[in-house]
Amino acid sequence: MSADESLNNAEDLLARLEAARARLDETQDPDQAIEILQELAELAKEVEAELQRAKRAAETEAAAPPDAPAV
Repeated sequence: MSADESLNNAEDLLARLEAARARLDETQDPDQAIEILQELAELAKEVEAELQRAKRAAETEAAAPPDAPAV
């Protein structure tokens, strides 16, 4: 996966995170709030993992010789 693909995935995850945060702001139900907080924590982990993949891919792409075929 390229750095751009990873960054696009991270952006999608961030959009989902923002939607969950908005739901949290709207809820008055403590049980639902706990579920949303758990979802937010999981999404945050996924965003972090995707950003790490993007960083590794960017480093790999930067280290590749200019004439090397893209993988």
